[in-house]
Amino acid sequence: MQKARVQRLSAFLADQIAAGEVVERPASTVKELVENSLDAGAKQIEIRTEGGGLNLIWVRDNGHGIHAEDLPLAVERHATSKVATAQDLMQVSSLGFRGEALASVASVARVKVTSATLEMQTGWQIEVHGAQQINHQPAAHPVGTTVEVSDLFYNTPARRKFLKSERVETQHIDQVIRRLSLAHMDVGFTLTQSREANSATRAKKSLHLVANDIPARLGTVLSDDFVQHSISIDESRGAYRVWGWIGLPHLNRRLTDQQYFYVNGRAIRDPLVSQAVRQAYQDVMFHGRHAVFALFLEVPAEQVDVNVHPTKHEVRFRDSRSVRDFIFGTLNRVLREVRPNGAPSTAGEDGLSDLSSPTPSSSIASGDSPQALHTQALWSGAEPHRSNNHFSGPARSTPSGPAGGFAQLVAETRTEWPEGGTTGQVNMLPTEGLADQSAIDSAQHGAMPPLGFAIGQLHGIYIIAQNANGLVIVDMHAAHERIVYERMKTEAASAGVARQRLLVPMVVDVTQAEADCVEDLDAEWHRAGLVLLRSGPRQVSIREIPALLAKDNIPRMVADLLAELVAFETGGSLERKILDVLATMACRGSVQANRQLTLAEMNALLRDMETTDNAGLCNHGRPTFVERNLNELDRLFLRGQ
Repeated sequence: MQKARVQRLSAFLADQIAAGEVVERPASTVKELVENSLDAGAKQIEIRTEGGGLNLIWVRDNGHGIHAEDLPLAVERHATSKVATAQDLMQVSSLGFRGEALASVASVARVKVTSATLEMQTGWQIEVHGAQQINHQPAAHPVGTTVEVSDLFYNTPARRKFLKSERVETQHIDQVIRRLSLAHMDVGFTLTQSREANSATRAKKSLHLVANDIPARLGTVLSDDFVQHSISIDESRGAYRVWGWIGLPHLNRRLTDQQYFYVNGRAIRDPLVSQAVRQAYQDVMFHGRHAVFALFLEVPAEQVDVNVHPTKHEVRFRDSRSVRDFIFGTLNRVLREVRPNGAPSTAGEDGLSDLSSPTPSSSIASGDSPQALHTQALWSGAEPHRSNNHFSGPARSTPSGPAGGFAQLVAETRTEWPEGGTTGQVNMLPTEGLADQSAIDSAQHGAMPPLGFAIGQLHGIYIIAQNANGLVIVDMHAAHERIVYERMKTEAASAGVARQRLLVPMVVDVTQAEADCVEDLDAEWHRAGLVLLRSGPRQVSIREIPALLAKDNIPRMVADLLAELVAFETGGSLERKILDVLATMACRGSVQANRQLTLAEMNALLRDMETTDNAGLCNHGRPTFVERNLNELDRLFLRGQ
């Protein structure tokens, strides 16, 4: 068989190939058209679709419009007003810049573009069918642009066969508008989608997002629960800034469908960012559950490459490790500050090792002048880093060990290690109380602590307390478990991770890149309790291991850790394993159900909760307390009605 000769593709075939990259489905077309409207400075955008976008996509905006003589260029490939030189690609600030989207859409659909600018006496319209211009003529139109796309993929029927049902395509379009709307709170969006319900009727689904109403937009795109149970953040470090809203740990989901992340206003999906967020939440959330958030990262344009993929869903950071550390450090610190106390933060960041590179709190400064858009988000009057409900405030526990507080009620703390040393049990035997009851009674007439004072115990499980707002119910085991766990973490961080030498070193086969990591990160391995030596081009020898993990599958753990380091430039799996052991020890060593406590012991536990990181959740992600204000209690008993 004779080998085919090299030949130039026809313009039509080249357009079809380009369209396959940009126009994956109707939702991709909607995304590109709406992004063009946003780049044009539109403040109101209306979108209509029929048949899941296959029959019709209609987008109108009130932006600055397109000049009549530029309309033919607008539907040609590689024609754009957003970049002009190679240097412009190094600092792209617009959503679109390739000059491919409209031309790609016009090559696989029937397209009409009608536009007018302030300088034009009348609007102009161009019509293109399958990349062929049909007409170019005057048309009445207000300032702005309307794009009408009909019969999508009419000349490529094979592409239609790969699309999902009309209902699914409609949902994808809805999600595109929601995602874009979060990054442009000052723009109003109206989406109306019509689809065949049956042979006689057409169902309509509408989405109306009012400009500058941030609580309503967050409630519509995410949920009303997110508005009520989220923390607004605004942190800066050097040239980086991250702001937005993160859901409290108990507001989690099985899927990642409510995770919105933006870089310089562009919605992206990045595995490095996802891992940073996951690690920030891992100590306060059920395993296998996912956080809810809307986060906006701002970095200098020259430090991020957006010209990675035609869909522009991916970016490449110049210093990805610093970006990851900044996001993780910020979220980790903010989540640790969530507690029932409003005292100022005084302590620094702590952790088991530098493998996860926590960012010290002292290196993160709040933004000097948050954008006006973000300022409107503080509708509850709370400052950044505060949640929008009672469970807020950046107080920090002092890493001074177990002295004081509830621990004063412990006469003897004994750690019993089972054979092998993989788990432990802490037996706490209480003796004396903190103070006499008269001291507690007199304190009630002064400043009321956030969790108030205990008034009793319910079924040996719950502490009932009274604070300034009303009633507080505390799960004493869950609360004590978190207190013990945080103190054990602090002690482990200060004393270092105990190592155990292996009589016979273990040899693990790895890739060459993973073996290089062993040599490059020798100090990090020692801090994490590991002694690794490279014993060959693709072999690693394990000489010492963390004592807490003596019974684990060490070769597999090391292989997984090295793979994680190569993929994400950071490894948290080893630290996670050590923390899991500490969490198990804390659970077994915490006060158990049916344990009768005195009022002094109950109040001591409440005070410790108010100064402990992550005190609102136990080590397994369950809440440690709930609060009911007097208004809620009055409604239960119909008081005042």
